[in-house]
Amino acid sequence: MPVSQTLKPERASILVSVRDVAEARLALQAGADLIDAKDPERGALGALPVATVRAIVEAIAGRAVTSAVAGDGTGTDLASAVAAMAQAGPRWIKIAVGVAHDNKLAEAADAAPGRLIGVVFAEDALDLPDLPARLAAAGFSGAMIDTRGKHGIGLRDLLSASNLSAFVAACRSFGLISGLAGSLRRADIPALAGLGPDYLGFRGGLCRADDRRQGLDETRIAEAVAAVRVLRRADAA
Repeated sequence: MPVSQTLKPERASILVSVRDVAEARLALQAGADLIDAKDPERGALGALPVATVRAIVEAIAGRAVTSAVAGDGTGTDLASAVAAMAQAGPRWIKIAVGVAHDNKLAEAADAAPGRLIGVVFAEDALDLPDLPARLAAAGFSGAMIDTRGKHGIGLRDLLSASNLSAFVAACRSFGLISGLAGSLRRADIPALAGLGPDYLGFRGGLCRADDRRQGLDETRIAEAVAAVRVLRRADAA
């Protein structure tokens, strides 16, 4: 049965980044809430070809929420990158906002109204306090923190729980979806889910040998999904 293409769960949903149709189907089978099209060979926010993203969206066929990375925000026009990826049909489109000026952010949001999620890197923590307000004013639908480096240093190594909690709260106050990602492991789920984000993003921690360039491990995905469901049941009790 098709699911609603929204992100308003009782607890954080699990986002799994996939690089092709085969991985998308595996993530779906394992119970992923949000299937995100991204090229792990091209860094933290490497975009896949539009045709590949379209094939992933069609393979999922509404059975999970879909998102796609439009680019890392460098060396390209944000609005053009967003418009091109929007044609592939994902519900949400993620793009690094970096030091983009507010008018460029607004142009990017206009290219995919109601679908854009801005990503900032934990290494650039000085951008965090003002980001939700800037993105909301520009017309974005969500904001996310990720890590630029993918060498085993995770989000919780770079930012304190109080900083992450403040970011999530700011997103909520401006009506934005919030996401937390960055070399996460299953052990991070209880602490981060407790902060109240709409989703937690995974790649390497759900791959064989913890290597984001290797294939996804269906058992690891299922375990992450189960960990979130346990927290949901605990909240409901």
